[in-house]
Amino acid sequence: MSIFDKLGKTLGVSKELDIEDYMNSAEMENVDIMNEPADFYVKPVALKEEADVNLIEEELSKKNIILLNISEMAKRPNTLTKVVDTLKEYITKTNGDIAKIDEEKILIVPSKVKIIKTKKPMK
Repeated sequence: MSIFDKLGKTLGVSKELDIEDYMNSAEMENVDIMNEPADFYVKPVALKEEADVNLIEEELSKKNIILLNISEMAKRPNTLTKVVDTLKEYITKTNGDIAKIDEEKILIVPSKVKIIKTKKPMK
């Protein structure tokens, strides 16, 4: 073992690369090495505070689809109602669509995408 290897281990630096740590790092968050970039994305967003509405509107303006997790904000029903009303206004103005999937999830889509809300039996 060379002096640099010993020094590196002492400082917590290693030549060995753990691919799992690398792939899970924040800088790899928006990199998809298996596929070429897409025109639009389905993005999961956790609704934690009213300011998250700005992020949602920004993503919709980029034509991305939002899978919104409302479980945390559901603990504050008045705030949740206010936020959903704000989102509905934005969606109406931009000709998007919104639908509740279950008690914790809402699907929000940009303009020129519509959600079929009637359930038809599977054949």
